[in-house]
Amino acid sequence: MEPEKKSPKTQPNNPLHGVKLVDILEELTEKYTWEELASKININCFKSNPSIKSSLKFLRRTPWARSKVEALYLKSLPKN
Repeated sequence: MEPEKKSPKTQPNNPLHGVKLVDILEELTEKYTWEELASKININCFKSNPSIKSSLKFLRRTPWARSKVEALYLKSLPKN
């Protein structure tokens, strides 16, 4: 039995609602190189052998770094 999916309208003012961290990283790495990400956000997971997998592991355990990545993602979204 699948869990019920909540409507995206449950948090209409939260642009990150329903967006997975892996999707955020994939979009950012399409837009920026790992070097550019490392210059924008000074964290080792973007500097030393960067990969989506290693970055996800680090960001899930490190709230301050995840906040910075989410903020960069929000800045990179097109303005409506």
